[in-house]
Amino acid sequence: MNMNELSSTDSESDYYKYWIDWFAGLEGNEYFCVVDEEYVTDRFNLTNLNTEVLHYQKALELITDNMSTKPMTNELREQVEKSAMHLYGLIHARYIMTARGLSKMYEKYKHGEFGLCPRYHCSQHPLIPVGLSDVAFKEKVKLYCPRCEDVYCPKSRRHSRLDGAYFGTGLPHMIFLNYPANRPAPSEQRYVPRIFGFKLHEVAVLHRWQDEQREEQKKRLGIASSSNSTQLSPA
Repeated sequence: MNMNELSSTDSESDYYKYWIDWFAGLEGNEYFCVVDEEYVTDRFNLTNLNTEVLHYQKALELITDNMSTKPMTNELREQVEKSAMHLYGLIHARYIMTARGLSKMYEKYKHGEFGLCPRYHCSQHPLIPVGLSDVAFKEKVKLYCPRCEDVYCPKSRRHSRLDGAYFGTGLPHMIFLNYPANRPAPSEQRYVPRIFGFKLHEVAVLHRWQDEQREEQKKRLGIASSSNSTQLSPA
């Protein structure tokens, strides 16, 4: 969507004045939170982004509502609009790793705004957006379930087109580092294939091995935790 798709009653000045709100309100952009204006206008937060975005300065002016009234060709205008959306996505990826940004994304997660896990044994647990790469144009956004610790494709096509780099690879894990008390317990329930009520032998062996590995991992983590506590205790 671009400015030409706005209603005829909306002037360009209104568009520039409310660009971030307009962008966040577009259908398909529900995964984004609104980046604070103070964050966008602090050039330190935008370090090196000028090398990744075409027409960087004009795109930034558009996002920050300081677009020049100097006429542009339709082709240039379209390029600047696309660059502004891309730049906002890259800024968003940095912003959501700050305390303020994490808080906003955590609230959206709590209210299930990113969707619910399709896995039956996760009991419709809320999902969190995650990228499989921090490099733009490599992977589309996926949704991470903190219960089964797996990722899923968004149900809606309008969400599946979002670039995963706009959310980054660390968002779900950073959320629970900041809100550890709200980390859900991993789901240990799973579907067991049966024929006439009997477990399939090979699957049963695999599940037993997985259970043993899980218990071993718990033991190793317990030993590591105890060792760290000992090292940190006063002499």
